[in-house]
Amino acid sequence: MSDSLLKKTFQKKDVERIRNLVKGKSGDRVTSGIGQTKTTTEDHKEGDVWEVNGKTWTIKDGIKENVTKLDKFKKAAVPLFCPSCKQVMDKQLDPFYYKSYGTCVDCRAEFETKLKLEGKWEEYTNKTFNKEIDKQIEEYKNFMKNALSENNNSFITEAGDIEKWVGGVNKNRVDQVMKETIEYLENLKKK
Repeated sequence: MSDSLLKKTFQKKDVERIRNLVKGKSGDRVTSGIGQTKTTTEDHKEGDVWEVNGKTWTIKDGIKENVTKLDKFKKAAVPLFCPSCKQVMDKQLDPFYYKSYGTCVDCRAEFETKLKLEGKWEEYTNKTFNKEIDKQIEEYKNFMKNALSENNNSFITEAGDIEKWVGGVNKNRVDQVMKETIEYLENLKKK
């Protein structure tokens, strides 16, 4: 009677599973499955973006990630741990330093102290300042190019009125002022 009870209670796969556990082979399969196999494989590299079944995927830092609408928010958010020292970013200034420099306050202080000890601090600050000047020059050129390309003789005043100016813009004068402004900004750069 007990023999028939055991046959009804345990199936063959259950017995195989127990045998595998006793032998220390807990990861071995006890049944074979039937399913669909992938016929084509696509090799993707770092930075590739592709779409599968309506989802967009990419590879960042060697990890396959789903691209979502919240990715811009994720970049703006401050992580829990500093990417450099792996410490918790819990100080009051950490979020601001992370957004500016990509590290916590302590890592930034350590970086700046190292530069000062090596005598490279002034070179670093000059380089950073000059990059900012270059960025301003580029933005100024783009602004002026867009303003000239509009070729519009009507302007909106502070009161909200639309004024039409006869004769338009003196492009030679604009080019001269633009050249002088860029020259002035270039002279602000530190050597």
